[in-house]
Amino acid sequence: MTNLDKYKGVFPAFYACYDDEGNISPERVEALAKHYLEVGVKGLYVGGSSGECIYQTVEERKLVLEHVMKAVGGEMVIIAHIAAPSTEASVSLAKHASELGVDALAAIPPIYYGLPETAIEKYWTDIVKSTDKDFIIYNVPSTTGYSLSPKLYKKMLELPQVIGVKNSSAVVQDVYLLRQAETKDAVMFYGVDEQYISGRILGADGGIGSTYGVMPRLFMRIEEAFKNNEIVLAQELQMAINEVIFKI
Repeated sequence: MTNLDKYKGVFPAFYACYDDEGNISPERVEALAKHYLEVGVKGLYVGGSSGECIYQTVEERKLVLEHVMKAVGGEMVIIAHIAAPSTEASVSLAKHASELGVDALAAIPPIYYGLPETAIEKYWTDIVKSTDKDFIIYNVPSTTGYSLSPKLYKKMLELPQVIGVKNSSAVVQDVYLLRQAETKDAVMFYGVDEQYISGRILGADGGIGSTYGVMPRLFMRIEEAFKNNEIVLAQELQMAINEVIFKI
């Protein structure tokens, strides 16, 4: 059984790294990964929105993950986001990531078309069954147009490899509602950076976020403050973080 503790903490969403001609830069990918290792974050979420996954080819995405693993594989917890417009491409990315030795896979639901939950369930299930890796559902309604229902989350958790969700719903109460649907121990990441502390208070175990990448130490400090029950300090840190986000 998976030790979920390794997924609890601060996970920057890894940025897309290109060379001056707009091609994937293996050198810059490795340098950024090593930087996060030195900073001391828990792990990395590779190939998600901040990695510009939907704009990259399958081969480009594989190249990025290969060099992240070359730089820090085995030294950090690596979650690979492998969703793509087709199930075939998603499964190809999932198998590749599994062969590289990542800790877990993650995926958004199918994009563009408004599909019924039965189709979304089948898509995620096909990916889950293609490898033996832990699997994390990525709920991000603002970009996919679909908001994970507690009913489907509960059903997906019946699959042993499904260990939790990255919830990036701006409605912070969704953290609580999804937690209430859990039928086994699961991990809950919160993905709205401006509300990190709110997500933790409502039951998230940690976070995956895009702006963690530019200020990882601040997010590590807010996580430490929360764990130490220093709520006023956590609030002050959240405000400081938000001022940076607003300027970005």
